[in-house]
Amino acid sequence: MHLRIHGYLAFVVGICITVWVCLFVSDAQQHTLRTTFQRDTDKIARDTAVRLQTYFDTLLSIKGMYAVRGGRVTRSEFNRYVRELRLSERYPGFQAIQFVRLVPAAQLHGFAAGVQADTSLLPEGYPQFNVHPAAVRDLHYIIEYNEPMVGNENAFGLDLGALEPHRRALEMGRDSGQIVATERITLVQDATGQPGFVARAPVYRDGPIDTVEQRRAGLIGFIAIVFRVNNLMREVIDTPLLGHMSIQIHDGGYQRDDSVLPRNMDTLMYDSAGKIGSGERVAPLPGLNSKASLNVGERRWLMEFNGHAGTRYSTGNVRVAMIAAAGTLISALIALLLMVSQRNSALAEQLRRDIAERQKTEAALVHTQHGLERSLDELAAQKANAELAHRDLTLVLATLKQAQTNLITSEKMASLGALVAGIAHELNTPIGNSLLTATALSDMVADFDRKLADGGIKRSALDAHLRDARTACAIIANSLGRAAELITSFKQVAVDQTSGQRRRFRLDGVVGDVLATYAAQLRRANCEVVLEVPELLEFDSYPGSVSQVLSNLINNAMLHAFEDRHSGTIRLRAQALDGAQVQIEFSDDGVGMSARTLHQIFDPFFTTKMGQGGSGLGMNIVYNIVTGVLHGTISIQSEPGQGTTVTLVLPLAVPVREGEEEGRVQA
Repeated sequence: MHLRIHGYLAFVVGICITVWVCLFVSDAQQHTLRTTFQRDTDKIARDTAVRLQTYFDTLLSIKGMYAVRGGRVTRSEFNRYVRELRLSERYPGFQAIQFVRLVPAAQLHGFAAGVQADTSLLPEGYPQFNVHPAAVRDLHYIIEYNEPMVGNENAFGLDLGALEPHRRALEMGRDSGQIVATERITLVQDATGQPGFVARAPVYRDGPIDTVEQRRAGLIGFIAIVFRVNNLMREVIDTPLLGHMSIQIHDGGYQRDDSVLPRNMDTLMYDSAGKIGSGERVAPLPGLNSKASLNVGERRWLMEFNGHAGTRYSTGNVRVAMIAAAGTLISALIALLLMVSQRNSALAEQLRRDIAERQKTEAALVHTQHGLERSLDELAAQKANAELAHRDLTLVLATLKQAQTNLITSEKMASLGALVAGIAHELNTPIGNSLLTATALSDMVADFDRKLADGGIKRSALDAHLRDARTACAIIANSLGRAAELITSFKQVAVDQTSGQRRRFRLDGVVGDVLATYAAQLRRANCEVVLEVPELLEFDSYPGSVSQVLSNLINNAMLHAFEDRHSGTIRLRAQALDGAQVQIEFSDDGVGMSARTLHQIFDPFFTTKMGQGGSGLGMNIVYNIVTGVLHGTISIQSEPGQGTTVTLVLPLAVPVREGEEEGRVQA
């Protein structure tokens, strides 16, 4: 009973420690997840502001041309200047660049006739200049130039003074002298109805423009850039990132207004979910939301970001589950080892008592033998005692044999304990590093709290604290990642041929999934992948095992083949062979291998990168999967400096295992 109590106590203590580690790892992963999301949102907001500022700088440069020419710039000069900027090639996110002319009502007829007479730069078939819509006003703001002309026909000759949103922005820009953007509008040249806006910079005649009255009297017109917001944001945001987060931009009104416009469909400038108002939204992850505000031409843009579950913002529950499983297993083994050790101690004590009893029996036997010389009666009695002693010795012998069996079992359990100790020793270093770093991080936080309570923190101290905190988080994440890799590697050394799910699948689909998983690593390594995989190669096999083989080969190539190189090429070819087999060649143009390395490539725990990210199990696992699970063959050809080629020959249909047909899955 006491043995079981001690074993249960050890198991409970191990489970408590495992739960604590899982909670700690989960908190660290959530912190890393939020940090990554915030970094992504800050980049998008910063890139949007920088790109808009670039376009606004272009407005100012064209305004400078008007200032140098005294406000007299012909259409051909305007066209040439814009073409020299090559904006459509460098920054294709805008719809058009325009010049809006201020025309008093008395000069409207003459102005229209002059523009109609200048047809030198109009494309063939382009509509004639016509002021529209017709309106009776003292001042008209008419679009005189469009670059490019094609695609912006409806805007040519448009009187912006007759349109309230445009007139309000024009008058504000005229009086302030600053670049002013409109609210959300629908462009007249856009038949799709997408949200758009226009940013304009006023152009004045030579002379003082210090007061509002002077600016109104000296106004010539406006330089304008027309935007479709969807095109602008497509230029700013990396397309793959939209698969992991949703982005909405609302127009909050002019900066000078104290109130912020409500968020609704009338103020919605951009929605990354697609067409505005359509489709169902993916529920965001808790805690992954952020907001930002941008000043766009004196208007307030409100940006809202929400992160979604996926590969980029993974919650890491699998890693926590692996740690929990490993901790439970280790706790159970320690408890079992403790119970066996205490049982062995009890058996040893029983053996000592049996030996002492035997010694007493032998002494009684000697005494009986001496008594035989005294009398025959005593001899008979001694004979009876001897027979009794013989029976006792037989029982002792049986007990000794049982003790021998128990000792053999103890040796086996000791070996099991050594294996557990080995695994624990391998895990002790990364987990110890994580615990040490977490303790140091806690001390830094306590020191930071003390400084903050003493009366404030300097900027340099705050920067140093943040830098140390990021370094500590990176060390914890790397150490725990290494522990998870060790556990996964120990589980995968001996490949279980009964694991995995068998089904029919196409090879090109599995290859595509694996390459999509490694897309970011391959892009960072500047590694090009050339595929020559036919579309009709269909297997009846284990797609999970094929994916693991390809993943290990790609990871091995990036770790070893392209060392000290800035780029590389991986080529993956597949072709059907006679006899219902397929040959797959995985090759790279990397540094190659020496004859000694090639000879030991499949040995477990052999690696040329010990302590630098290599475990020495990758190619051993590949060999076991190919020859054991997939029933194929593998060979490697390589020379130093000539790259490496791995050739796999796999059957299209793996032989059916006993009892496998019932649980088979069809793709």
